[in-house]
Amino acid sequence: MLDPGFATRVAVLTQPDAIGASLGLLGDEWTLLIVRGAFEGARRYADWKTQLPISDAVLTARLRTLVDADVLHRRTDGYALAPAGLDLWPLLLNIWDWERRHVAGQAERLPRMVHTACGDAFHPVLCCAHCGQAAGADDVDARFGPGGSFERSAPVGSNRRRPTGGAATTGPGMFSDTMAIIGNRWSSAVLGAAFLGAARFRDFEQIGAPPATVADRLRRFVELGVFEPSGGVDGEPPAYRLTAKGRGFFPVVAAFLAWGERWRPAPEGATVVATHRACNGAFVPRLACSECTGELELSVVHIE
Repeated sequence: MLDPGFATRVAVLTQPDAIGASLGLLGDEWTLLIVRGAFEGARRYADWKTQLPISDAVLTARLRTLVDADVLHRRTDGYALAPAGLDLWPLLLNIWDWERRHVAGQAERLPRMVHTACGDAFHPVLCCAHCGQAAGADDVDARFGPGGSFERSAPVGSNRRRPTGGAATTGPGMFSDTMAIIGNRWSSAVLGAAFLGAARFRDFEQIGAPPATVADRLRRFVELGVFEPSGGVDGEPPAYRLTAKGRGFFPVVAAFLAWGERWRPAPEGATVVATHRACNGAFVPRLACSECTGELELSVVHIE
């Protein structure tokens, strides 16, 4: 007789982990832009229509998805950010900062961020919450935890299409390179594998994508300047290393993971176990002001 708990265990093992669930919801440009608009004061349907070159069908679908996911609350006067939505501000800060610093033309198009505690324009610095030291991609060791795997980290969801054509791809605030990296299930999986130590083609194949897809994503990441190939002589396949631009994306990855672990955790436990090398403690991200080193909180960040 079949174990009555077998179906439940299989269902759990096929559920997305914190990475897959958070990317499935938020790895979509329109969704991020709607959340950004909510932080900037958008409350009614007409507010987003004024801000964004978005169709009625797409806006209606994304708002419904965000309400169903408890990121937005529906109220009599429109919409408001729910606690899970308010908790997305570190992710938006890190995306803005990365695009500003690494994508040509974005510095002029993205908001200026001011830390009201010191009065200076700033960029967020990712730090370890335990020891307070700055933490980049090379400072953190990461591995899958009991709730994580490549198979379960693949983003799920039907709203994973970038806008195409005309102003929709060039309008202010469009996260062009960010979506090229996380807006496709295999792209985000390839990037995650790189941060977990993958370097050669055979390493990246473990994400489960067809070889042609892996080759296409590696080629695209080289074009974007996120990966650089090295070696590959005498019949030996090249190794792919994260460039400075690629390593600079680590705060975005850390913010996605932290949000997912808080709001979309895997039932078995942590999706990723991360250790900060400097203090040898569990890595818990926090953001500090680049100018005064003070901790950043939503209440002391002003977006111009």
